[in-house]
Amino acid sequence: MKLKLIFGSDTGNTDFVVETYLLYLLNSFEVEVTEVHKLVEKDWTDNSLFILGIPTWYDGVLQSDWEDYFDEFKKIDFTEKTVAIFGLGDQIGYDEYFVDGIGILAKVVLENGGKVIGNWPTEDYSFAESKALVNENYFYGLPIDQDNEDELTLGRLERWVGQLKNEIIHDRY
Repeated sequence: MKLKLIFGSDTGNTDFVVETYLLYLLNSFEVEVTEVHKLVEKDWTDNSLFILGIPTWYDGVLQSDWEDYFDEFKKIDFTEKTVAIFGLGDQIGYDEYFVDGIGILAKVVLENGGKVIGNWPTEDYSFAESKALVNENYFYGLPIDQDNEDELTLGRLERWVGQLKNEIIHDRY
């Protein structure tokens, strides 16, 4: 099964998560990886299954490549496309904006006809606010806090990828 993995990374943390953990865990898929600053229109039209990776900066700001691309992203037709999103954030230093990037991207996907999978429970996180919330119990995607809980990253990713595989198999294919 073909999957397009798109991410942006300024400090290398998101890149580290992709290269060290996520590509290994997605080994049952045919994964094509593209960084946001290298995207072309064909990346969206030639694929129907996506994983997006986005760190949130400071006071809820998108990572720089996502910020530069965001006007174009808002024009994409996500009809018949399935998207899962993971995001990096700091739930202690920026607890009022924790992984806002997940929610910002998810809302565009949904508004433009797409389906978002991979909702993740809020129960093991401590934060004040987040645009990434579906409701008080779930995020639109997987939050990763490499700054404060890097020891939990692999386990969270393992469970999330397993969940994605189940959602993809049972819902779509």
